[in-house]
Amino acid sequence: MQAENKHILVGMAWPYANGSLHLGHLAGLLPADILARYHRLKHDDVLFVSGSDCHGTPISVKARQENIDPAEIAAKYHAEFKSCFESLGFSFDYYGQTTAPHHKELVQKIFLELYEKGLIYKKTEALTYCETCQEFLPDRYVEGTCPKCGYEHARGDQCDKCGALLNPEDLINPKCKTCGSTPIKKDSEHFFLKLSAFEKEIRTWLATQTTWRTNALNITKGFLEQGLRDRAITRDMTWGIEIPLEGYETKRIYVWFEAVCGYLTDSVEWAQQNKQNVDDWWDTKSPAWHYYVHGKDNVPFHSIIWPAILMGYDKHLPNQIVSSEYLTLENEKFATSRNWAVWVPDYLSRYEADPLRYYIIANGPETHDADFSWQQFVDRNNHELVGTYGNLVNRVLGFVDKNFAGSLETFEIDSEIKAKIEQTFKVSGELIEEAKLRQALQEIFQLAQFANKYIDEKAPWQVFKTDPKACQEILFQALNLIQNLAILLFPFVPYSSEKVFKTLSLDPKNLSWKYHKLQNIADLAKPEILFTKIDPTVIEEEKARLGIK
Repeated sequence: MQAENKHILVGMAWPYANGSLHLGHLAGLLPADILARYHRLKHDDVLFVSGSDCHGTPISVKARQENIDPAEIAAKYHAEFKSCFESLGFSFDYYGQTTAPHHKELVQKIFLELYEKGLIYKKTEALTYCETCQEFLPDRYVEGTCPKCGYEHARGDQCDKCGALLNPEDLINPKCKTCGSTPIKKDSEHFFLKLSAFEKEIRTWLATQTTWRTNALNITKGFLEQGLRDRAITRDMTWGIEIPLEGYETKRIYVWFEAVCGYLTDSVEWAQQNKQNVDDWWDTKSPAWHYYVHGKDNVPFHSIIWPAILMGYDKHLPNQIVSSEYLTLENEKFATSRNWAVWVPDYLSRYEADPLRYYIIANGPETHDADFSWQQFVDRNNHELVGTYGNLVNRVLGFVDKNFAGSLETFEIDSEIKAKIEQTFKVSGELIEEAKLRQALQEIFQLAQFANKYIDEKAPWQVFKTDPKACQEILFQALNLIQNLAILLFPFVPYSSEKVFKTLSLDPKNLSWKYHKLQNIADLAKPEILFTKIDPTVIEEEKARLGIK
């Protein structure tokens, strides 16, 4: 990819603040934190931003059902999201919300500039209206059969099965999601983003993109083959950002336009608060590198709509789209309506963050759909985290603490071990930059297996009986391996790495993505258990929570 000390933007998709996060959401978001932590270890200038999408139809409908203000629901889940992400170790530089004044102000500025350039225009259109509910229906609340693939539960904005961007009038046999009646068409004036004006430029730009995940490239090419259609960016509703023109008091800027602007609005706010020059990341001439991390269903919003806005507003375009496939639960699609989900707050009330972070990368939907099963989650925790890595760390550090009071002599690093570590940094780093996180994790665990084999063959517990100094040298080599494994794994399982750093008196801010020779081997702190073995009985307990007998 890139030269050293680059300005790196990591933009993570903004979750809807209308309900708790579940593991399906998390699978598409976690890679963002890994990329941010990795680039910080490279000493790049990282800006990791995201936030809660607090406007839109799902929130307003839920508020109406509960007879409360939409702002209450948005605030509740925004706070919950922040708490969950913090517990999971997400290292945001700025996590905002679309109700923030700075977001509203810049979104309205972007809207007006595109409007003045003729890239947003007004048009009266016959829109979907429910006579029973007596209101215009937001796109997501019109359901019917997808004209592209025949999926019978497609929404009026997008088909979740094939990913097609839709308008309500595209659906076959449309129905109001709220009451089930057949809607009619009724005239309403709205503002449209002139996507058609950007088609040639987007095609040219897409042809130069070589680092996107395959699904993002294929989905984007599919839309371009159909030709880009202008899309309405305002709706008849009162919950959202006001249109900055007179005469449209009952209409709002729609979420799919304003939420993606949050990457820029958060960046500007962060830069002002931290006295940084936001142009280092966002100027079109900046050599900055932008990652966008999200699930497969968000591809067109990041590969077509957001780039079009950026082209119109003259800002830095995406470099790398990291779009995950879908995660299922016990071989079934997540279904929040029937509580078929593992909710993140519930998970965190019973288990630690690192095992989940590990599992989502090691067994997640990076290049194809993947399944979360409690059986496999417990197995991988117990066999790989506890058995391979945790056991290595605990037995070596425990042996040093017990037999040498936490202090060792200094020796020269074994050339084979050093070369092995350096190669792991090189290969896994390249894989991370390519967003091949599963392969990178596999490379790192091969080093852990090498370390285990080294300890088993050298058997320091046997050598200690006859030659304590030779034993110390073996342990010195092993601790070098462990220290560097903790650095390599820091982006993936930060809490366990921090335990190793604490024992070795290492400050993560002073570490880099490279081989580090063991320095501090006197008066090591008491080692902590890295991972806890999970009792297999929880498998049936967790399945019972899902209603599986």
